[in-house]
Amino acid sequence: MHTELPGLAVLAEQAAMATYADAATSAEQAYFNDIYLLAPVGYFVLAFDSTILQMNVVGADLLGLQRGDAGRLPFRQFVAPRFHDDFDRFLRRAINTAQAEQCNLQMQRHRNQQGFPVSLRASVDSSGQAIRVVLEPAEGKLPVLERSEERFRRIVHNAEEGIWEIDAAARTSFVNPKMAQMLGYSIEEMLEQPLMAFMDEEGRIILERNIARRQQGVSERHEFKFLRKDGSELWATLATNPIFDADGSYRGALALVTDVTASRASADLIWHQANFDELTALPNRHMFQDRLGQEIKKARRDNTRLALLFIDLDDFKQVNDTLGHQQGDRVLVEAAHRIGLCVRSSDTVARLGGDEFTVILPGLAQADSIDRIAQGVLALLARPIQLEGAQPSISGSVGIALFPDDAGTPEDLLRCADQAMYAAKQGGRNRYSYFTADLQLAAQARQQVTLDLRAALAQEQLELHYQPIVNLQTGKVERAEALLRWRHPQRGLLAPAEFLPFAESGGMMLEIGDWVFRQAAQQARRWQDELGSGFQVSINQSPAQLRGATALYVDWLQLAARLGLPPRSIVLEITEGALLDGAGHVSERLRELREMGLQVALDNFGTGYSSLSHLKHFGIDLLKLDRSFIQHLANDSGDLAMCEALIVMAHKLGLRVVAEGVETAAQSGLLAMAGCDYAQGYAYAGALPAPELAALAQRGVSLLN
Repeated sequence: MHTELPGLAVLAEQAAMATYADAATSAEQAYFNDIYLLAPVGYFVLAFDSTILQMNVVGADLLGLQRGDAGRLPFRQFVAPRFHDDFDRFLRRAINTAQAEQCNLQMQRHRNQQGFPVSLRASVDSSGQAIRVVLEPAEGKLPVLERSEERFRRIVHNAEEGIWEIDAAARTSFVNPKMAQMLGYSIEEMLEQPLMAFMDEEGRIILERNIARRQQGVSERHEFKFLRKDGSELWATLATNPIFDADGSYRGALALVTDVTASRASADLIWHQANFDELTALPNRHMFQDRLGQEIKKARRDNTRLALLFIDLDDFKQVNDTLGHQQGDRVLVEAAHRIGLCVRSSDTVARLGGDEFTVILPGLAQADSIDRIAQGVLALLARPIQLEGAQPSISGSVGIALFPDDAGTPEDLLRCADQAMYAAKQGGRNRYSYFTADLQLAAQARQQVTLDLRAALAQEQLELHYQPIVNLQTGKVERAEALLRWRHPQRGLLAPAEFLPFAESGGMMLEIGDWVFRQAAQQARRWQDELGSGFQVSINQSPAQLRGATALYVDWLQLAARLGLPPRSIVLEITEGALLDGAGHVSERLRELREMGLQVALDNFGTGYSSLSHLKHFGIDLLKLDRSFIQHLANDSGDLAMCEALIVMAHKLGLRVVAEGVETAAQSGLLAMAGCDYAQGYAYAGALPAPELAALAQRGVSLLN
């Protein structure tokens, strides 16, 4: 075991030989430099009335005090009474002059105790608010060093704070018993070990930066997380100072280590209690106000919209009155959980108090996404809650306000959302209301479309049209893409863009998608009987369907089996956005679909961020080139070169290629020469009712000849 602290003599020499007159003009005069904490002479910071504000370890030992807990004692009370006048004159001179003052007198730890001679040096710091005092026993230089070494060694080994020295290579050259105890090691286990061996990855990165700064002579104080021998965490403050030898070479560093684990845990607990609701663990009003302010600043900076939902539970007082507050608390916890299920991870759900909740929705581009979340909240809140001996039903009233449309400050936005919530209450409860009248009318119109769409399913107003997909080598119609239409009783035949967004916001995509598959499968069976067993029908898949339960696809396969339809007869078309949104889940789902025998086509390829390497990874069968590559196709165009390159690479990966948006015979011919497998577009036909497509397929496409 090391019995000496390397570098100690260097520090003692520097501290004992330094003149305070030089220090008075240095940058260190302006602050309490950590190096003095471990200097082998007494070092004090005093108020003008001599009250001790700070002191180092040797100073505390000389006066018989605990460092950091002087109890606001005056330094003067440790001066022997017969030297009080000398000390007062010395202090006045130090306060009133820019030069360092020196005084020889006697100090004593306790009254009636024998004094000991000392030499004091003092000067006012650069701020003019305190006095710096260096205390040395009045002996010769060599006795001072010897006694200081002995005293310092005793203090180091018995200190209540850890002392840690590293060499130039950041390996441990000394630790005192307290430091070893703090980490759960013996001193021998720590010696020669790199400092980084006691830290996690984050701490190592910070340490590397700080070591570089120390080699430049910078003293620092930082909070680090160490790992104890048993794996538990030790949070500690390190006051670190570099050590240099006589010729100025960096020898390592010395640190005073203070365990702050308990205080940090206490501070974390206090912070959590101040910012989170104890019952639901959601952010409380204080945290909500802070986050709302931050999100509004971000929205203002990024020029984006933000929605605030104010949710009040309907009839919650009746639950408390009939079932008691304990059951009422369980209802609040369940309500908080259900609201959280309806939002994104980037959104904030908070409990303001009582039965009032808020949701912050930042970065929203369209109002219908707000509708979807509000509808989801209302639907989940309305479900019965399972409690012991009871199944209370509650509902919610939701007020919605938008930034910057309705208000420009957090306070005003919350007030607007609150007013909109009361409008929802007055409208009959279990509903949501926008603060702005125009937005409310638009939301009501969207809700009406959703209601009409539900009726359309029941009343068989939906129908499928089919666009032919032509084999460019034979001119035969071998495939068709199923395209949804709504024959509205008042508005006529509607394209998907006019109603599918409402179906998505209303949570109807799975129901509509199931209807589309069943209709397309039955039609594919009929066409295979009429046009040939290899005829395929493509249907579009939404992200919601890809996220749905596997049982849905199992039901489809069972339907195909009952129809005698091979699974490969159906091609599921997905977009690049769906492919890359939650790539891990989508990859697994596509693997399941291919194992079932269904084929997968990637629609609108070239408009997003996927690459050909993604295609093989995700198990794609067909690649559909976006119409943007086709519309300007010509012999000498860059689009033709791009199409040729994509077709060649797709074929190398074993994929077949379909060109979308083909409108002219010239485009069709160029694509055929480029080796494209299939094409669809108005050059052949638009979306047709099933009988018309069958007639076209039977006579062939003469445009290719």
